[in-house]
Amino acid sequence: MKDLRAERLQVMLSPEELAAVDDFRFKHRMPTRAAAVRELLKFGLAAVGVDAAAGAKSSNFGVFGRGPEGHTQTDPEGGKED
Repeated sequence: MKDLRAERLQVMLSPEELAAVDDFRFKHRMPTRAAAVRELLKFGLAAVGVDAAAGAKSSNFGVFGRGPEGHTQTDPEGGKED
């Protein structure tokens, strides 16, 4: 299956986290680290009840309030506005 991959995501991992990804990758015979990370993300999202089906937008899963221009609104004191 070829997924549309229009976005690049860079993630910094500790040596222990990278070893865990690599262990998962090799145990499940995955071709690349990227494939392993995508699979782990799917598992993690499913575990918390998020349907990460093809075509879903990340904005559907946001945890912050969005303003009219699409970004998080904050007050001048640095706190979130309600």
